[in-house]
Amino acid sequence: MSGQPAVQQVVLDISGMTCATCAARIEKVVGRMDGVEQINVNLALHRASVAIVPAKTSMEQIESKIEQLGYKVRKRISSVAGIADREGEDPFDIRYTGLRFVVSFVLMLPFVWAMAKHHDFAASLPVPELLLNPWFQLALATPVQFVIGLPFYVRAFYALKSGSANMDVLVVIGTLAAYMYSHYLMFHPGHAAVGHAAHGAATGAYTPLYFDAAVMIMTIVWLGKWLEAIARKRTLGSLHQLHALRPEAAHVVKGGKELRVSVADIAVGDIIVVRPGESIPVDGFVTDGHAAVNEAMISGESLPVDKQPGDRVISGTLNTNGVLSIQASGVGGSTTLSRMIDLMEEAQSSKAPIQRMADTISAVFVPVIIGLATITYAVWYLVLEPGAAGVALEKAISVLLIACPCALGLATPTSILVGSGRAAQLGILFKEGKYLELVPRADVMLLDKTGTLTAGAPRLIGVMSARGPEASLLRLLAAAEQPSEHPLAHSIVGAAQREGLVLPECSGFAAVPGRGIRAIVDGRTVLAGTRKWLQEQGVPPVPAFNRIERWERQGSNVVFAAVDGAWAGAVALSDTLKPASRQAVQQLTAMGVTVMMVTGDHRSTAEAIARQVGIRHVHAERLPEAKAALIKELQERGCKVAMVGDGINDAPALSAADIGIAVARGTDIAKAAADVVLIKNDLHGLLHMIRISRRTMRIIRQNLGFSLLYNVLAIPFAVCGYLAPWMACTAMAFSSVTVLCNALRLRKA
Repeated sequence: MSGQPAVQQVVLDISGMTCATCAARIEKVVGRMDGVEQINVNLALHRASVAIVPAKTSMEQIESKIEQLGYKVRKRISSVAGIADREGEDPFDIRYTGLRFVVSFVLMLPFVWAMAKHHDFAASLPVPELLLNPWFQLALATPVQFVIGLPFYVRAFYALKSGSANMDVLVVIGTLAAYMYSHYLMFHPGHAAVGHAAHGAATGAYTPLYFDAAVMIMTIVWLGKWLEAIARKRTLGSLHQLHALRPEAAHVVKGGKELRVSVADIAVGDIIVVRPGESIPVDGFVTDGHAAVNEAMISGESLPVDKQPGDRVISGTLNTNGVLSIQASGVGGSTTLSRMIDLMEEAQSSKAPIQRMADTISAVFVPVIIGLATITYAVWYLVLEPGAAGVALEKAISVLLIACPCALGLATPTSILVGSGRAAQLGILFKEGKYLELVPRADVMLLDKTGTLTAGAPRLIGVMSARGPEASLLRLLAAAEQPSEHPLAHSIVGAAQREGLVLPECSGFAAVPGRGIRAIVDGRTVLAGTRKWLQEQGVPPVPAFNRIERWERQGSNVVFAAVDGAWAGAVALSDTLKPASRQAVQQLTAMGVTVMMVTGDHRSTAEAIARQVGIRHVHAERLPEAKAALIKELQERGCKVAMVGDGINDAPALSAADIGIAVARGTDIAKAAADVVLIKNDLHGLLHMIRISRRTMRIIRQNLGFSLLYNVLAIPFAVCGYLAPWMACTAMAFSSVTVLCNALRLRKA
């Protein structure tokens, strides 16, 4: 009995995709091939993950099929390198789109000046004769139409060939109709319609051409493509930064000698030596040494974690002091950092692409308009004015011009542009306009604790002195901690300085990683550290105090102190709540959003913070994988999830969420992985974000509705011959102005 056929998973790098329709077309065509079990196209990463049965099909056949659709394909070697190497080959990348937009914009300027002669109200404005010369206009419009606009022709051809229609098809039809009709009038001026001729008489016998419409449409579209390319490249930044966390080399002990080897050559069981300031290259366990390790990128906690023999360490974390010997237990793709990268890429792939309304409409709209234009030409040529090819052509092109995608194409991007600009004024940065569409749909908001609800740095919250004034104990303790590099020491010293205490010099300073410090201040021996370490140094056991017990229940870091061998007191340090957090949570709840906390911190600490801000749902002790899993669980229940975080550990969750939101003081990786950044580091920005997004979506729906209504009302006039091409262009411009004016209302949102 034969088993199931072997399935091979292959990842391809694809260039040339410009919109969600491109990704959907590849999935549809390739997915129908025999032997293709599954295909998932990631538009953000320009990547396709294909599961095939090699016995039924080959990768060469799949690559050939994709290339027949008009895209370039190559097998990927690494997730980020492949993307970086491809940059510059895609005709829709940043450099190419930017150059095309600039050249097209420069060539458009003479048309903007010359447009004054198209309309009676501006006909008196001085316009150089050269700008009105048909041959000069032809010379400007031709390179824009056929050189700068060439990628649209290629994409439109392959879209029609595969039986679909997208915005590329609309752009080509609209601009080519205006260009070809103008070209026709240059050589057949006697075929101008009555309305056209009358317009010429009113403007000094000038016969207007429509090269300007073609050039303006092409310029606007290239501006949109340029902005999309910039946003797409920014999306990849988080993956590059995560890869940068992994050191290229490490010190491995082999044969009793310490050798510097590539991280790729480290095997499970090897002993790695990590010195202060170095990143830990693998997952493993400490075999020797003590050190404080900054795990903020994994757990989200601002305080370094003391490590000693037997403790687990995680790849990508930073050794802040001390020397550690680590036995590798996870290397290469099995490390925590590698899994974080995989989670982010998986989240990017699994996030459903937003089907832009204009593309969806165009799939039906374009074939209908082409059919109407064809029918219009046939009826006029065969029935209404038999044999009058010029008149029939004019009527047909009027239908195409009135259906130009200018207003339809402007409806969404202009509203998003103004809405996102207003958001930026209020301290909210949307990386892509599409996220304005997702924010109003979010009904669950997950808030990280450290750095999001709280300040993200330890602060002194209490001092208890066993003998003498509390200020005296704080002065001695801060003086002893001055040489230490530990964050808790910095907080103690900073608190003493804010109190105006003058700190004496200390001598004989010694730090024991994971335990505490010893120093001589004013001739007195000061010990500061954990309760257990003080006992090991011969200090009598610390008495039970309700205050200390309360600090520990709340999850605060308690530093115990002894002076000259006798217990002297303790200080507590904790991450404090941001002033705006409680009010922001209350208002979010009032807006109908379910607010939850998700954190890698201890449950007692998380619940204490949750009680202060009024959050009922708490998910504590969640590492990056668990945070992303929680989001997927909520999404499977039908929830639309927004995630707010600030740390590297939040990056997978920010990518997995329907909308990821990072606070300004967060890590660069968190901000790169997020869809929205709160620039002012104030959770009140969440309220502004929701309000502006909701209003922007209302404006977008109004603009799309007007654009469609405009076409529904105007097309019948063009079909019946009551709308000359120059009138169609004017109506098209009017519709665009109306859309723009409506979008500008968002400036007061």
